[in-house]
This record gives sequence, structure tokens and C-alpha cells, in this order.
Amino acid sequence: MGYVVDDMMGFGPLERLLADDDVSDILVNGPQKVYVERGGKLELTDVSFRDDQHVMNIASRIVSAAGRRVDESTPLVDTRLADGSRINVTIPPLAVDGPTITIRKFPKEDLTLADLASRNTLSPQMAELLRIAAYLRLNILFSGGTGAGKTTMLNAVSREIPANERIVTIEDAAELRLQQPHVVRLETRPPTLEGTGEITMRHLFRNALRMRPDRIIIGEVRSDEALDMLQAMNTGHDGSMSTLHANTPREALTRMENLIAMSGVQLSTDFVRDQLKEALHLVVQISRMHDGVRRVTSIAEVVGMEGNTISMQELFVFKRANGRVGEDIVGEFQSTRTMPHFIDRAKEHGLDEAIRDILVGNG
Repeated sequence: MGYVVDDMMGFGPLERLLADDDVSDILVNGPQKVYVERGGKLELTDVSFRDDQHVMNIASRIVSAAGRRVDESTPLVDTRLADGSRINVTIPPLAVDGPTITIRKFPKEDLTLADLASRNTLSPQMAELLRIAAYLRLNILFSGGTGAGKTTMLNAVSREIPANERIVTIEDAAELRLQQPHVVRLETRPPTLEGTGEITMRHLFRNALRMRPDRIIIGEVRSDEALDMLQAMNTGHDGSMSTLHANTPREALTRMENLIAMSGVQLSTDFVRDQLKEALHLVVQISRMHDGVRRVTSIAEVVGMEGNTISMQELFVFKRANGRVGEDIVGEFQSTRTMPHFIDRAKEHGLDEAIRDILVGNG
């Protein structure tokens, strides 16, 4: 009986997957191909739809709940449910083999840095360093692949921002869960069917600068708003944070350069790199490894220029002891025992000894 009600009123076969707290992602590739991610690993489920039209009906119901529609004129919809879960629906002719539904479920729990340390995502020492970095208003970029846990990490670090600061968040789909009392959340708007009314990340960023923010947090830098963020970081908005798709800290900086080039503003490479060097303090690299565990593989500091290349130094790294596919990964988080350049800023707050203890005393 429950299945009939779900099919008539709810999201059909997906209802029990949406209710399963162990499921983080739901991937519908076709009527008989419904996958989920549990514990960082994909698996095929026994959930099925009757046919493509059944998938289409449920997809339409999902996007309708978010005030959107999917049809031949709008064959691709990116939106979110009321609980914050991210939804992507793609239908023919864009999806060649039939309609697809991708759901990134919104986690019910608010993880702290201590929670992530207990899950072996990072060490307690790394967590303490990031806690201090947030307090010191360092500009932090969280880098990693899809599903690596960048937003989760940003949320955890953002909890360390003092409660008396005004924070403006900018996102394509609202995922950030800041705990502070003074938060203004902004979200982009897609164009209408007539192609008008679009509000981009760049529009929102420029508006945010007029809202007297103490910090600006961008859910993900993915286009020309990178230039605006860079300028904001260099003009008094310290403590800003964002995420970025990249596989290494060095690649993250290169990707930032490329995104800034997309802005259409003619800037020399040397100027952009000099601005990046001044703006960014830390790049936190996160990876989802083949054993399903998400780990911080590097915390790297941007320290200056060597010739025309931005120089970086790692403060923490994850050293793998083994790495065969199919086996649990064994390794340890290690301090490089290198003193960061922001030690002087820490000294102003009486935190320089704490940083020395983190990197050397407990390294």
C-alpha cells in the first residue's frame, strides 16, 4: 500500500532511498538502473521504475516541488528540494538513453571539525590548525573532486567564525549550513523560459560587497566570479572561503587563473598571480579515496613568488602506507614541521605558540 501512495503522492520508488540516512547520493540512469552511494561507494539497488515514462513522471513531480518544470523546452533542470538536497534532471534529447535523475542528499547532521577528525578525515592537529586559521581570518580555498567533501569541510571550518561577524554566502544551490546568528544567504536564479531574469554568481558577488559583509563565503567558484572574489579578498574582506574543483593545491591555483581569464578583463598573467599570492592563504585539498573515506591529503600555504611562479609550502600531508584497490587505505597525517608565514598574524592574537605546538610539538 505504501508503494502505491508513494507513487501517487510522493517521489515513487525513490521515497525509501530518500528516507535512508545512509544514502548520500541517488543516481537514476534508467528504469532498471538506480544506484546509490553509501559510505563513499556506489552500489546498484533493487529499486526500479516501470519504464522511461515512469521515471519522467517522478522527475516532473520532483522539479515541480521546487517550482520548476522539465520538458522539451527545458530538458535540463538543476534545483533543490525544500530540505536542501540538490537535484539534477536531464531528459531527451540531451539524455540520449532516457531521462536521468541525480540527487545529492542534504546531510541531516552538522559535522564539526572534531567529528571529521573522529572519522579520520583529518587529524586533530590539522583540525586545530584550521580552527585557528578561521579565527585569524585567513582566506581559505577548499579543493577537491566531485563528492570529495569540500562543502562538508567548509561548513565545519565556518563554525569557527566568531558569532559577532556578518557573513554573506553566495551559492548556485544553497548547501552551506552556517551556525552564526548574522548570516545572509544569497542564491543564483536561472533565466526564465524567455531567456531573461538570470542572476549569476557574479551579480550576487557585486551585490554582496554593498551589504557590509565581514566575510563572504562562495559555495563554489566555477566561473568569472573568481575575479571579483580575488579583488574582494585583496580589499579588506579577509576570512573569505570557497570551494573549487581541482586535484592538487597547485592545480587549484592554476584553475583560479583560468577562471579569472574567463572574466573578459584583460589582465597579465604576472598581475593575476601576484593578486592570487596576496589574496589566498591556505589551500585545503580533500580526496575521496577508493576505500570510500574522504581525507584531507594536504594543507598548503601560499607563501609568495619565485620568479613568475606562485610558491607554496605544505603544512600537513597524508602519507599512504599502502594503496591497493579493494583494500582499506593505511596511512597517517603528518606535519611537515614547517612554520607558516601567517605565524606573525597568529602572534598578534597570542596564538603563535599554539601553532608551534600543533606543527612541531605534536607533529
